[in-house]
Amino acid sequence: MSTPRKSFFATLGTFVEVFGSAAAVSNAVEAGRAPKARHLKSLGIDADAFRSIGRI
Repeated sequence: MSTPRKSFFATLGTFVEVFGSAAAVSNAVEAGRAPKARHLKSLGIDADAFRSIGRI
């Protein structure tokens, strides 16, 4: 079992990764670019589904 200190830093690392990915995706969309698949994946979004948004 992990110690509370390791658990805290693991949680903090996950938070930073998710927040960074959200910022990267937001910036890409605002700039009219496709966000990177790894950022979408860390947010739990399927890259193919995201790219099909707005297409009919």
